[in-house]
Amino acid sequence: MRSSSPLLKALGVAFFCSSQTLAASAVIGIDLGTEFIKASLVKPGIPLEIVLTKDSRRKETSCIAFKPASGTPKLDEYPERSYGSDALALAARFPSEVYPNLKTLLGQSLGSPVAQEYIKRHPALQAEENAERGTVAFGSKSFAPGNNIWMVEELLAMELQSIRKNAQALAGSDSPISAAVITVPPFFTAEEKRSVHLAAKLAGLDILDLISDGVAVGLNYATTRQFPSVSDGLAPEYHLVFDMGAGSTKATVLRFQSRSIKDVGKYNKTVQEVQVMGYGWDRTLGGDVLNALIIDDMAAKFAETPKAQAISATSDKVLTHGRATSRLTQESQRLRHVLSANADTQANFEGLFEDIDFKYKLTRTDFEEMVAPYIERVGSTVQSALTKASLEVSDLTSIILHGGASRTPFVRRELEKVIGSAEKIRSSVNSDESAVMGAVFRGADISPSFRVKEIRLFETTPYSTGVKWTNVEGKLRHQRVWSPLSVLGAAPKEVTLPALDNFEATFYQTIEDEDREVMTLQATNMTASVAELKDKFSCAEADIRFKVAASLSREDGEVVVSKAYVECEAEIADKEGIMGGVKNLFGFGKRDQKPLVGEGVKDTDDHVEEAEEIISSSSKSAADSESTPAADAKEKKKEVVSVPVGFATSEKGISSLSKASLKTSLNRLKAFEASDLARRQREEALNQLEAFSYKASELPETEEWQKYATEAERTSVLEKSAEYGDWVYGDGADASKADLDAKLEDLQSIVNRVTQRIEEHEKRPELLEKLQSTLSQSTDYVSSLRAGIKEYKDWHASASASASSDPSSEATASASTTSANADSDSDADSKDAKDAKDAKKSSMQDVIDEIGPVPPVHEEADLQDLDKLMDEVRTWLDETIPKQAALNPTDDAILTITQLDRFLDRFERAGLELTMKGVRNFERKKEQEAKKEKAAKAAKDKAAKEAAKKAKEEAAAAAKKDAENDEDGVSAEDETTDKTADDHDEL
Repeated sequence: MRSSSPLLKALGVAFFCSSQTLAASAVIGIDLGTEFIKASLVKPGIPLEIVLTKDSRRKETSCIAFKPASGTPKLDEYPERSYGSDALALAARFPSEVYPNLKTLLGQSLGSPVAQEYIKRHPALQAEENAERGTVAFGSKSFAPGNNIWMVEELLAMELQSIRKNAQALAGSDSPISAAVITVPPFFTAEEKRSVHLAAKLAGLDILDLISDGVAVGLNYATTRQFPSVSDGLAPEYHLVFDMGAGSTKATVLRFQSRSIKDVGKYNKTVQEVQVMGYGWDRTLGGDVLNALIIDDMAAKFAETPKAQAISATSDKVLTHGRATSRLTQESQRLRHVLSANADTQANFEGLFEDIDFKYKLTRTDFEEMVAPYIERVGSTVQSALTKASLEVSDLTSIILHGGASRTPFVRRELEKVIGSAEKIRSSVNSDESAVMGAVFRGADISPSFRVKEIRLFETTPYSTGVKWTNVEGKLRHQRVWSPLSVLGAAPKEVTLPALDNFEATFYQTIEDEDREVMTLQATNMTASVAELKDKFSCAEADIRFKVAASLSREDGEVVVSKAYVECEAEIADKEGIMGGVKNLFGFGKRDQKPLVGEGVKDTDDHVEEAEEIISSSSKSAADSESTPAADAKEKKKEVVSVPVGFATSEKGISSLSKASLKTSLNRLKAFEASDLARRQREEALNQLEAFSYKASELPETEEWQKYATEAERTSVLEKSAEYGDWVYGDGADASKADLDAKLEDLQSIVNRVTQRIEEHEKRPELLEKLQSTLSQSTDYVSSLRAGIKEYKDWHASASASASSDPSSEATASASTTSANADSDSDADSKDAKDAKDAKKSSMQDVIDEIGPVPPVHEEADLQDLDKLMDEVRTWLDETIPKQAALNPTDDAILTITQLDRFLDRFERAGLELTMKGVRNFERKKEQEAKKEKAAKAAKDKAAKEAAKKAKEEAAAAAKKDAENDEDGVSAEDETTDKTADDHDEL
């Protein structure tokens, strides 16, 4: 059998290691909401579990804040970060350092309407434009100038890092998390999705898929259900997912069905299919716009109060005041949630603006009057999705609700009005967690580490995508390649373009009747490729076409160009040879070949005969081909030939970060992480010093300290604990970790010395008694071993002397052995005699007298280490016990428990080593005896073979002699046969 090559072995090891890595990996799903971020985890042993925040909540507020440090910030210093609800709670104190709802700003330029509305609602924030990308960034006063500008993607990356840490705590250190599936709204453009990619990359996450919110909900809905099989002629189900969150409203029409497909072997299997049929959305209709209505009303009502009018406070002044706006924003959300279940509510503000208190009341009726202009937009979103899906309301099986704002009463009523009844509105999925659970299921489906229920997902693009270029006449040409609802990840499409020198084409998305460029394609060697077509195949310039194969990425819907080439139709020589003719003869020729009219089909035997004739004649004609001028001209046919074209692509629109800028951002985030770690360690040191100072202040008054501590030690502990306790709340609040550790060690050095004396006093008697007992037992054990060794040596010497005085014994034994091999009757007699002799022995002493005592497994040299240890312990105990007894309770111990533990440990290891030496000696002796027995058996077998051989030779000689002397009347042949038989019988 051939051995595998080193390369195959290396590949096998690599595959095994990679498989183990994948098996241990974990995947997280992230529902990137405007107001909340939710995460779920799947890993081997943890199936689809929600990731809790550090406060054990199932969702995290989408907010990050910087807490300014006291004093002027330095260039290499980073402030304390807060996340979620902790960050939002700082808005009233530090409104310019709190960044909520950043999702709406992804992929937006500073001048966009979305960014301007955000800035209006958060007036305290210092919005700036990123110089490289033109997107939104924020300046912070918590950093030194030159390090204070942070992109929205960097801030969002910090939130994702926090989510990842929480997930890692759930997964454990053995399952590193680096892969994620993130939900995004269906209306996200290529630029917005790129911003999500950038944030995830900065957070150390690889995106497996960007799945739209409604599709994630539908996928979660499908995991626990079976749908009609279209293979059996049943009609599919259509469901509409209505998702109204804080930032936007989306409606997604999904088709659910099952299908029977071919499985392994002769078997079939049934798979579920989920396909997007239509989208509808309203980018600005959500909880935030409803909150804004309440904020505006509170500001207007405040401006109408007498105290506000007395200082000429207007609603605009209130809304441009950062701290007042932050307080109004937090209360508006609470009020809206209360009105979902109650008829009225109120809020009280102390010192809302210029130290003026304000009390505000709001009823559900008044709130619904505010939102009246927005109510119709709910129905229009649903109708838009149905129109794109070419469906009617009656075609829907149900409407699945998702998102916090979908629980608002007027939203539910409007949906019932659009649908015509409340029967189809379902709450069968978790309106908060179904999207994140669908996302993590998608991640498990994509990852090779997991096996899940097979659900085939067909997500589509919401926008049409086309390509534009300038022709040879200088005119701009457009071609739509993908229409809305084209399936993502489908087979590439071929686009025919002109073969022009330095050709450049631009792909674009049509968004709200505007063509937004997303990618540029540049041909790099068009001239050389066209020249090759002309030279090799004589193609005309007008016949050459440039083709590009492109598809929409399954992951994010981006245009992906897989290949580019130029082609033309040219006449080329037919390379079909003899075997091709045979294939044509048997019907395996080209598909475009047709039989002659009127020519029937022949039997197979006829085909074989004709094939043989063709091969024979072809061989003969091949030999004469040189003499036949007409044979040089091969038959030509027209075929499409192609030559690859090199190309380069580049993103259009909002540009990606350069490598240098990306590295800078990653380094800043790493430095922030290191700063957070150092801050946590300093806080732990501060807490330890504070707690230990308080504990130490109570120790001198205890009974143990009164007995075992000196007066100086008690006084020192009291003074230093009081000093350090006060210092912690004063200058120590800003002290470095090194200073905190130094003071803690100083205080611990005194406390630990006294604590050690108390511990010595408590544990010493028990350990001393245990050591003395171990020493006594070890002494007895060694003595017994030594006695056994001496007894065996004495017996062995006596037996050797007895054997030397009776030399005939060996000869007698040898003769007895030979006789036993030669005569079986003698063996039986000897055995009976031996049994009779053995029967007379009935005492252990008789056995010992004959075979001697049991051989010891130890030798004298094995006991030396234990002897030395016992002597050392005896000497140490004899010296230290009297000295320890003479000490005062406040003196440090001489006979320490550390040394007692060390001696006990040495005894344990010495005993184990002695046991192992006995085992090794036994095995060695056993091996030696086995060798002796093997040699004796070999000698015995050799003697038996020689005896048998000699007996056979003697028998043969005797038979020959008898044959020569036989003179009986029987024929010589019969006599010889009978005689030989008789001799054999005797033998």
